[in-house]
Amino acid sequence: MEASLPVPATPRPVPAHVAIIMDGNGRWAKLRGLPRTAGHRRGVEAVRETVKAAVDLGIGYLTLYGFSSENWNRPPPEVHDLMGLLRFYLRSEIAELHRQGVRLRSIGDRGRLSSDIVRLIEEAEERTRANAKLNLTIALSYGGRDEILRAVRMIAADVAAGRLAPAAADEAALESRLFTLGLPDPDLIIRTSGEQRISNFLLWQSAYSELVFDDCLWPDFGRDNLRRAVEEFQRRERRYGTAVA
Repeated sequence: MEASLPVPATPRPVPAHVAIIMDGNGRWAKLRGLPRTAGHRRGVEAVRETVKAAVDLGIGYLTLYGFSSENWNRPPPEVHDLMGLLRFYLRSEIAELHRQGVRLRSIGDRGRLSSDIVRLIEEAEERTRANAKLNLTIALSYGGRDEILRAVRMIAADVAAGRLAPAAADEAALESRLFTLGLPDPDLIIRTSGEQRISNFLLWQSAYSELVFDDCLWPDFGRDNLRRAVEEFQRRERRYGTAVA
């Protein structure tokens, strides 16, 4: 019989912001003798279930790593299929997200996305702007290093133009130029498929995030997986570099 983990005397709150690296679609499909696109399609269903679970758990912010800047290097047919799935999601899910009170946002380099996808994103953001039940952010064409470099270049340009004093180029100045402006740093980052790395995701923002690695492949991820990750988070003592009294 497994020993149960200690439960805090006072229940700790759920994480305000959960970010998820959705990994394992291809392996899920390969294990079933299916094309990779089948894994990606099943992954969209996992997104639906996870969003609903986040609302039910009272999580305020959910960020999903949908398509990284490195994913552009995948075979063109796979990128084409992923963009098609993105279009499908933006067209088919927004009404339901709006009904649930979910606000949708996207972060990343939109310059590499096709104009029709950018238009769909902008329309979804505008339609759901006033919703407050859950702030859902999809990272698309996103890379943490690219994001930081972009912010540094903006600071350098502002300093060179005299709009910003060199001494004012502090953490707050950089954070105000990140894609995630207005979002709290993630309290909890989950990665599926058993891999234990963060793969260029929210590098600046994850400085003090708790990390949970789930062996489940993303298409099989659901309500119970999210709940267990939140429970693991609640058992941890967050120290932010300080000693425990």
